[in-house]
Amino acid sequence: MSGHGRLAWWSPVLGIALLGQKALPPTLTAPPSAAAAPGVAFSDVTAASGLDRFHHVSGGPAKDYIVEATGSGVALVDYDDDGWLDVYLVNGSTLPALRAAAKAPGAALFHNNHDGTFTDVTAVAGVDNGRWGQGVCAGDFDNDGQEDLFVTNFGRSRLYRNRGDGTFADVAEGAGVALDGWSTGCAFGDYDGDGRLDLFVAGYVKLDPERLSPAPPHAGVPSSEAPAASPPPAEKRGMGAAYAAGAPYCEYRAQPVMCGPRGLKGEGDHLFHNDGGGHFTDVSAHAGVADAAGFFGFGVAFFDYDDDGKLDLFVANDSTPNYLYRNRGDGTFEDVSYASGAALDEAGREQAHMGVAVGDYDNDGRADLHITNFADDYNVLYHNDGKGLFSDVSYPAGVARPSIPFLGWGEAFLDYDNDGWLDLMVANGHVYPIADQFDWNTSYRQRALLFRNLRGKFVEVAGSAGAGLSVARASRGLAAGDVDNDGDIDVVLNNLDDTPTLLRNEGGSRAGHWLTVRLVGDPARRCPRDAIGSVVFCTAGGIRQRGEVASGRSQLSQSDMRVHFGLGAATRVERLEVRWANGTTVGYDVPAVDRFVVIDQASGVR
Repeated sequence: MSGHGRLAWWSPVLGIALLGQKALPPTLTAPPSAAAAPGVAFSDVTAASGLDRFHHVSGGPAKDYIVEATGSGVALVDYDDDGWLDVYLVNGSTLPALRAAAKAPGAALFHNNHDGTFTDVTAVAGVDNGRWGQGVCAGDFDNDGQEDLFVTNFGRSRLYRNRGDGTFADVAEGAGVALDGWSTGCAFGDYDGDGRLDLFVAGYVKLDPERLSPAPPHAGVPSSEAPAASPPPAEKRGMGAAYAAGAPYCEYRAQPVMCGPRGLKGEGDHLFHNDGGGHFTDVSAHAGVADAAGFFGFGVAFFDYDDDGKLDLFVANDSTPNYLYRNRGDGTFEDVSYASGAALDEAGREQAHMGVAVGDYDNDGRADLHITNFADDYNVLYHNDGKGLFSDVSYPAGVARPSIPFLGWGEAFLDYDNDGWLDLMVANGHVYPIADQFDWNTSYRQRALLFRNLRGKFVEVAGSAGAGLSVARASRGLAAGDVDNDGDIDVVLNNLDDTPTLLRNEGGSRAGHWLTVRLVGDPARRCPRDAIGSVVFCTAGGIRQRGEVASGRSQLSQSDMRVHFGLGAATRVERLEVRWANGTTVGYDVPAVDRFVVIDQASGVR
């Protein structure tokens, strides 16, 4: 009950209002849109695929502490090199498990059976994690042709080396990357051009599970299963404006809630240089990316924003300005966050950023940025203007206003209708369960947003893009890729305290022609074996598109590293160019469309 009248109760199973006088908030209902692509829709095929055997766990239902609310990521990666994307789902944990009083829930690796179903191979593969999992990114750090996985945790991180026989070995300790703290986003990228993948890991907040403030009082929501610890001294709690006056908890819209990240001390960020031989060296301070200010890092992206052939680095920070580091080419980075325009929004405000997507949404040849944000504020779209500058174009581009009631997490640019223009999908979900108890024009579980790109302008069309997008979830991680190899892009969501969601794209491959490119780099030419950092330009139907082979991004997640192009009505590729990581740009002939193409730097198209 609230002071504004009764709320309508929402059933996520039935998808209808069951009781009450108030209209459902926009986070639960999506109006139909005439701008949606005809004949293209996403269907929820989770149960049929077998992915519903995984269940995410993250603390208690009340979310008394911030670590219980951030959720976990998901990776789409072909771990066994059979040409089909497998699914790795990171799991959270509980406070009793963190204190060794219970067993931690495990992560899960699902093998793609090539028929729409998946088999759980976690035990055989040895990638259970068994820690409070946060994020995952992929990269072939030892250039042996097999994708490896780095898993960030609230606790010690893991580096799973792919043995190539269906199993993995955690080599984080010996490799020198076993961070102990709260790590979030990660990405592999060869920042120094030596042909070996380096690793960047963002840090979020310093949180001692043995010195937690008392849980805030809740009305009608069961508290965490862990008893509250005695409140630590104010200097340890990071007492700040976020705390309610005279109380050891924080407030959101005058309601008691868990605290953070404001008022807490931030974790540092880490850049690990790949020395070869399976070992990394922490060069964060020397490189200038250690986060001395103690910002709260989430989404991470290596990308070449100024197109000088060197990977730059972007970090989406929560409640603090973003970082954009320009690669000087001498092993160090220049902090150009403010000068570039990508640190703050158009009003000069820092935002509570989570996930990051990189893509050339207007087909001008430059990589743009989209970043998700907290509720009551807008997700931001930074247009890459060239000459090292970004502009906040969120409102004129159409992505700002629809996003305001939502709390965004994972995201991806993807051409869902294969028309040659990158669309945008965003996963959403609140952090405060009490959102359902008040008339706040929002909800705890929230539907996804799908923005269709109409040649540089976006329209939110989820209400006409399939029933799979209409279900409200507390989503966090999002990964995009062609899971069933049918020529259109599917999406996997990792949902907080829930089963995952596999959204199969129905009709995208019929709506437009397509081409998917897998690159194989040549380490002898200083390009990593999986070609991370390479850029592909595809010209068809008079449109020149840009795609990238990338590690990490989204919210703690890993999307398909194959580069997919929607071609619309075009029946041939006029030109395909690959700007190989650390190398030159080479043109290739593509014999036909609607197919998968492998391009080997050493031997050409195969």
